[in-house]
Amino acid sequence: MEVLRYPLTGWGNHSIIRTPLPGLYIKETTGLHGLDADETWHCSLESNFHIVSEFPWFAQLQILENRLFDSWAVGWKEIGYDDGAWLNAKTYPKEKIKPTISPGNLHPRPIPSMLKIPKKFHGMYGNMQSYTSVNNWNQMLQGKGSVQVAPHSHEYVEIDAGELTCGFLSLRMSEGMGTIIRLLTSEGYVTELPSAPGASPKKGDRTDWKTGKLYGFTDTYQPAGTGTENIPECYEPFWFRTFHFIKLEILTGDSPLTLLGFDYLETGYPLNAVSHVETSDKTLAAIWDISLRSQRRCMQETYIDCPFYEQLQYAMDSRSQILHTYAISGDDRLARQCMDDFRRSQRPDGMLNCCYPDTEPNVIPGFSIYYILMLYDHMMYVGDKNFLRQHLGCMNGILNFFEQHLDNRGLVGSVGRLLTDGGYWSYIDWAPQWGKTIGTPPAGLTGPITMESLLYIMGLSHAAEISDYLGRPDTAQEYRQRAAKVRSAVNMYCKDSKGYQDGPGVSQYSQHCQVFAILTDTIPAEEGRKFLLASLQDTVTYASCTVAMAFYLFRALEKAGIYEETQSIWNLWKHMLDNHLTTCVENFLDERSDCHAWGSLALYELTSVTLGVRPAAPGYQKISIQPVPGYLDYAKGDVITPHGMVHVEWHKNDDGTIALDYQVPDHVEIKTK
Repeated sequence: MEVLRYPLTGWGNHSIIRTPLPGLYIKETTGLHGLDADETWHCSLESNFHIVSEFPWFAQLQILENRLFDSWAVGWKEIGYDDGAWLNAKTYPKEKIKPTISPGNLHPRPIPSMLKIPKKFHGMYGNMQSYTSVNNWNQMLQGKGSVQVAPHSHEYVEIDAGELTCGFLSLRMSEGMGTIIRLLTSEGYVTELPSAPGASPKKGDRTDWKTGKLYGFTDTYQPAGTGTENIPECYEPFWFRTFHFIKLEILTGDSPLTLLGFDYLETGYPLNAVSHVETSDKTLAAIWDISLRSQRRCMQETYIDCPFYEQLQYAMDSRSQILHTYAISGDDRLARQCMDDFRRSQRPDGMLNCCYPDTEPNVIPGFSIYYILMLYDHMMYVGDKNFLRQHLGCMNGILNFFEQHLDNRGLVGSVGRLLTDGGYWSYIDWAPQWGKTIGTPPAGLTGPITMESLLYIMGLSHAAEISDYLGRPDTAQEYRQRAAKVRSAVNMYCKDSKGYQDGPGVSQYSQHCQVFAILTDTIPAEEGRKFLLASLQDTVTYASCTVAMAFYLFRALEKAGIYEETQSIWNLWKHMLDNHLTTCVENFLDERSDCHAWGSLALYELTSVTLGVRPAAPGYQKISIQPVPGYLDYAKGDVITPHGMVHVEWHKNDDGTIALDYQVPDHVEIKTK
């Protein structure tokens, strides 16, 4: 067993919470195998193992390795390995362990173990410099041969995994003393490498190796050189890597290196996706495919924003990912853990960390509202009152923060600033017009932004529904009254003939404000439709919602009765397919990450809207079957619910009406139009 200890202070993986005392605690509950950790265990420090930062500036992962393997450790995982020279483990005296971090405070794991599926690479791809043939390399990758690299050689090959995936790499070898091995893991080929520190590469066709270059992160390994064919030396980076392609570079010294095998264990949350949908738009099938893969890659020990760069659980991202999970699997275990994580992150002023677990403070005020939306969703899909009651105090603290920051007009004041200004960050979306202000509407440079008032209204409205469900009508009434006052202020100070402004009296506009005005009933849907349509047609005057906000844009189009407008918006995903992405891109501002599950929108839209299967009452006590056809001519499929699978088929008649057929489990109350 290997244990990696990050320092308590200084750089380390941001999502890994650590305690002042390093160590390993194992207690077997059954007692059948004698696995309890005690002084009889042997241990040894690997002194030539170094974590290398992925960037010289802000870097959240801290998982890259520069490793010189010690000869004494070759074969240490094999039965019969002689560990006689290793030290005995030491136990800490009880008085040295603080009660707050003692093993007695550990709780049973609330989620299942991660998958570890043996996988082999598809094969060689792209550029190579090697004296060994492509066929021989492919044979080695399939476990049917070996590749020898001669002394004093410099070889490199590029290898295809077939799709963007997450896995624990395993490179097995013999001999090779004095060799340097570099493993570059990459999301895909880029058209231009970053022009400056902190910049993103320019991207196009992710599979274009002829004009592109692989961009990514590199692990460096120097073998001990004592491995043999029977007991090979094995390099397995401690943490999983994210990759579609890998560049394997080898520089040998005086000794040859023989590669005996190279493969990986695919890892991720065991998501059992059982819902499926077929529609008249055949391109949506491919969009569903990359959406499902994105969802899988962004479900690990927590929900994560992106597996390649950060691996942090953000509230805005997670709310969408949780809905996707409910729609395709009905599994709420990771969702419960997620909400509990955010509850534990609450600060004295009521705000949550925008991502958690996280060793660093990081607050986006609006993201605390998405946590309230998670609670509402859990109420509708699961309806666990005891679970929701545990979160009432946190929810109230968030809403009180916004209430305490209302200005004399009744609007939410300037609760955040630009990311570069320090303090709280009023991020909304990666709209291209907001690039210089880093995802914040430029109206925030001179005053409050309307979106934070609209988010507060949304939080109050959903919190009122939760309070009603938990038998707190007085609290629900208070929340609704507070929401009504902020709605009135937004309509008085933040609206003109073009729609809702990004800030009070500021002639700047975004699709986002028109969307959230509709969703919060700040404007009737019929009246808001004209502003929403204007934002679709005039993308210069109105900053457009990007992939991150597409879920809310689609909800507003649905509520405004113009869901057919989604046809052109799906072109964003078709563009991803044109560039041979196998997952959903983060944004189109700089396309930093090739895998962001807030883009897995199809998983919700096709099941919950196109087929129309959603909870009609808390705890899914009633099933709503109300398809929204939009531009489609027909759809059919199966959607998971707590009552079992629901089958839906519909098609448009010549007169535009819908012929609907469905099959549901017995004794289930159905709501249709």
